[in-house]
Order: sequence, then structure tokens, then C-alpha cells
Amino acid sequence: MTDYRKYRLLEMVPGLMVWATFAIALGLSVFRPIWAIYFIIVFDLYWLVRISYMMVYVYLGYSRFRKESSVDWLEKCEQLTDWRTVYHLIFIPTYKEPYEVLRDTFNGLTRSSFPLDRFIVVLAGEEKDANDFLRIANTLRSEFGKVFFDFLITVHPQNAPGDLPGKGSNIAWAGNEAKKLIDTLGVHYDKVIVSSFDADTVVHSQYFSYLTYRYFTHPNPTHASFQPVPLFNNNVWETHAFSRVVSYSTTFWLMSEQLRPERMYTFSSHSMSFQALVDVGFWQRDIVTEDSRIGLQGLMHYDGDYRIEPLYIPLSMDIVSGRTFWQTVKSQYKQQRRWAYGVENFPWMIWNFGINARMPFVVKFRYVFNQLEGVYSWATAPIVIFIVGRLPLWIAQQQKTVDAIAQNAPNILSWLMSAAMLGIFLSAILGATLLPPKPPQASKWRYLIMIFQWALLPVTLIFFGSIPATDAVTRLMLGKYLGFDVTRKLRKRIKHSATTVE
Repeated sequence: MTDYRKYRLLEMVPGLMVWATFAIALGLSVFRPIWAIYFIIVFDLYWLVRISYMMVYVYLGYSRFRKESSVDWLEKCEQLTDWRTVYHLIFIPTYKEPYEVLRDTFNGLTRSSFPLDRFIVVLAGEEKDANDFLRIANTLRSEFGKVFFDFLITVHPQNAPGDLPGKGSNIAWAGNEAKKLIDTLGVHYDKVIVSSFDADTVVHSQYFSYLTYRYFTHPNPTHASFQPVPLFNNNVWETHAFSRVVSYSTTFWLMSEQLRPERMYTFSSHSMSFQALVDVGFWQRDIVTEDSRIGLQGLMHYDGDYRIEPLYIPLSMDIVSGRTFWQTVKSQYKQQRRWAYGVENFPWMIWNFGINARMPFVVKFRYVFNQLEGVYSWATAPIVIFIVGRLPLWIAQQQKTVDAIAQNAPNILSWLMSAAMLGIFLSAILGATLLPPKPPQASKWRYLIMIFQWALLPVTLIFFGSIPATDAVTRLMLGKYLGFDVTRKLRKRIKHSATTVE
């Protein structure tokens, strides 16, 4: 009981920090508006600097991304010894995903430059949807089963003890099933590279060749996860503008992080050694964010000797899209809230790092700080900058308690906002260059929309950034734990090649 209470206190820390910030900002605005104005100016200036250096990293990451994507990595693999001894074990967990989405995913695999006879594909479904899943799975196996070395179909049993329904428990079950095959084949675990993909993931043709090369040239490949850039291009021409801005903002943020691998976590689709996966006991079955937790499990198991290595080749994925505008809004909100719920890693890290005396303190501090600071900024910054920041100006003017700086605060804030617009402009340019070819059915005006949609960024930062992140930390703080909510994929009538930028 004592341990439970201690852990609950750790779960409350991020939420308390966020709500304390809002309370202090509002309190200062009412009782000390001048202090609040000074704080807002400094806060905005700090974020201008932060956005500026982030955009520098985005540009550098983008340049590396374009360069690496154009290399023939299979040719480089052929210069290595024993590269053909590797197997790629590919997990595709699914729950009520349409056949069209999964077929695009499998088509993407068949376009890989790496020999397909070294692929073991695992399509992992749920017993709760067994009838539809098995119908779709058997159809896919009849189409693609002979293309790969092996094609496994697994069904995660419903209500298994200790399992939270969702991707984590599904893929953990599939992992243990795949282990039986690997053991039967007698393949060494360090010769198997695991890729965990979301159901809508369409791989770049060079992805597995690049991954293989990076794996074989890494000094300690069984102590590393390999993280590509998610590029939300599969249905980009048929989605709502706000969803595109949200998704591409995620891409740019992760692209900037790749040049700072010490800040990286595993996210969504990623790859790692099967040896490491077995050593850590597969993905955790009772949490929502198993994708980010798996890297931390490796870090914990190997006493800090584990790295997240950036892959500068993208995976193409779906942008949230519902049948109606409001369905899309709801699904987008839930997706962002689920991603922000990665804050559940904070108490886990504090609790487990604290009992691991062999892990270097600097490693512990870096991961804990990056997790806490990341979700805190995610929840607070847009609201403080765009909403709360205006309140002390209005109150100070009403009370007529203004000094020279406070009188000029609106001009100062306006200048800071204008400077920040440069980041929006650069985002618009980079976003346009990452677009796949426009399908014939799409209007020519769509190109202009793709540029001007970035005017929505301040709105998306609040409604699909701050608010869902605050929702996530508040739920954890109150012990109202989040379950796994599947983001529905919907393909409309506009057809185009669901491939990544080549």
C-alpha cells in the first residue's frame, strides 16, 4: 500500500506542474499584472529562441533525410559480410482496420529493395474481431503469403489476465508466438531484426536495406532501437487542413529530434534486435504507450547502455480522417491525447531508475527531464503564449498600473509573434516539398491550400496540443487511467500512390 501511494504521487507530479502554472499565471494576471507581463515577455522570447533552433534542426534533418533516401542501400549491404543471414521479423498489429489500408501496407513491403525471402511477416489481430480479422488476414495471405519467407497470423485472446486491450498486449502476444517459429528455425536472435509497424505503415523501398546496413555497422546493434521519421502522406490529399497541420507538425518535431538522439524515444513504428526484445520480455502488455516504453525497457535492462538510433529514411502513414468533419476532430483529439499520455513513462522511470544503481545518473536525469519538460511544454506553452498572455495586458490597462515596458508590451508581443511567423512560413515550404504527387482528381487549388493551411498552426497548437496534453496529464494525476483508443483509418475516393518520398 505504501509503494502504491508513492507511485501515485509520482503520477500526480506532471499534472500538478501544469495546473500550478495555469493557476500562477492567472493569479499574477489578476493581482500582479505587471509581473505577469514581464513573465509573458520572457516566456515568449524563450520560445522564439527555442522555435528558431528547432527550425535549424528541422532543416538539417530534412537535408539528411533527402540525402539518405536517395542512396542505394542494398548495394552497400552487398559490401558487408553475412548480410544475407539476417531475417526481418515484421509485426503488423491490427484491430478493425479496413482491407484497403492493410493491402497498401503489404504492397509497400513487396516494393522493398531487400530480398523478400528474408521477411517473416506477422499479422496480429484480436479475438474480439476474430471473424472479420481472419477473413481479411486469409485474403492477404492468399495474395502475399508466397512472397515472403513466412506469413504468420496470430489472434490475441480476449480478456487475457494482465492485459490492457490494445496494441501493446496484442503485439506482445504475437511476439511470443513468433519466438516459437524463430526457435524452430534455429536462428540466432541477434540475426533477427524486429520491426513493429502500425497497420497503416507504408515503408520506403530502401527502408529494410538501410536498416540492415545500419544494424550491421552499429558497434552494439543488440543494444539499440532504430527510429525512422513518420511522414503522414498516405491520404494527405483527402484529409482536412487542420489534420494535415497537426500531422506534419509531428513530423517536423521528430525530424528535429533525430539530430539530437539523446532526446529521442521510440515512437509508433520502429525497429530493434530480436535479442533485445526477448531480453526485456517483449512489449509491456498493460499500458497505452508501449511504443515509447519499449526503448525505456531496453535502457533499464542494459543499465543505461541502450541507444535510440535515428533512421533518416521515412515511413509513410495515415493522417487522421473520419467520415465527417467532427469525427475527424474527435479522432484527432484522441490520438494527440494518447500520444501525450506517454507521460505515464515519467513515474515508471523515476520508480525503476531509482532502484538501478548501475545506470549512470546523467542518463537517468536526461531521460526523466526530457520526458517531464516535453509534456509540460506541450501542455502549457501554446495556452500561455496565445491566451493567458493577453489577460495581464487587459487587467493592467484597466487598473492603469502600467510602466514603460508594460505600455509597450503589446508591441513587443506583436513583434515576437511576427518573428515566430517565420517558422510557420518555413514549415509551409518544407511541407509542400514532402507532398506526394497530386492525384488527378484533386483540384489544382489544393497546392495553395497546402501552403495557406499553416495559418491554422496557432489553433492546432491549442486545440490539438495543449488541451489534449493537459487532458492526459490530468487523467494520470487523478488516477483516471486512459485506455487504448484505435485511430480509425479511412480511405476516400481520391486515389494516389501511398508511398513515401523517394
